[in-house]
Amino acid sequence: MGKQSWKPGNMLNPVPAVMVSCADREGKPNIITIAWAGTVCTNPPMVSISVRPTRYSYDMIRETGEFVINLVTEPLTRACDYCGVVSGRDVDKFAKTGLTPIPVEGVSVPGIAESPVSIACRVVEERALGSHTMFLAEVVGVTADDRYLDETGRFDINGTGLIMYSHGEYFGLGRKLGKFGYSVQKKPKRRRK
Repeated sequence: MGKQSWKPGNMLNPVPAVMVSCADREGKPNIITIAWAGTVCTNPPMVSISVRPTRYSYDMIRETGEFVINLVTEPLTRACDYCGVVSGRDVDKFAKTGLTPIPVEGVSVPGIAESPVSIACRVVEERALGSHTMFLAEVVGVTADDRYLDETGRFDINGTGLIMYSHGEYFGLGRKLGKFGYSVQKKPKRRRK
């Protein structure tokens, strides 16, 4: 098997595709599609997003210190793509996509009603890294769609139809391959009758 050495580049794929909602100080909302978002810490719950300083939403997030990460399902893929290629300087993305802004507890910026999960975030650190600035944020609230609660009240995030982004393409999540710890899980002993 042959291997090649390439120049350094970000080849970490796939990643979640999310729509990040934000607003300016006057309350004018916008949506930016982000593929560089991730979990940073469990306690306190923290996430990060990376945004190019040239993006319209960049100054909104810097000014207010707030944003909402809205998870994207397969039916939201077209809106997600649209919000990533059209600038909020030129168009009202909520109006154009038909998405519904909703209040999200913990922040003054809206979430997206059609998203199964909206994660309210407050920026705690901003770090210029080169082409992008990373916003490190504490999660201050989560809004979840109760359509995805099972009979025990457990939220079935894997049943929402989330999408991933990989090198310029969107994909639905595939079949389940295992669960955390399955590689070391002992098989149950069969009872003898």
